[in-house]
Amino acid sequence: MPTHVNGKDKGSVRLFALSTCQWCHKTKELLEQLGVAFDYDYVDLLTGKEQSDALDVLEKWSPNGAFPTIVIDNRQAILGFREKEIREALEG
Repeated sequence: MPTHVNGKDKGSVRLFALSTCQWCHKTKELLEQLGVAFDYDYVDLLTGKEQSDALDVLEKWSPNGAFPTIVIDNRQAILGFREKEIREALEG
């Protein structure tokens, strides 16, 4: 079950991250700074079915398993820490 962070509703925003990844932490901080509502998973801390379900969703958007991956409204994915792209997608 993803962790929810409250903020402005910009549609469905989900971050797939690793707890040990500095770029994942930077991406999470940016989302918090932008004040948008989002859900996130530290995939490496999940176990069993939760982890396999998260990896299944991630694989649809990032076949090579890039972290971080942000999925926006199940229509757009941003792979890696791409600050400009993230701002453009969520500030508009």
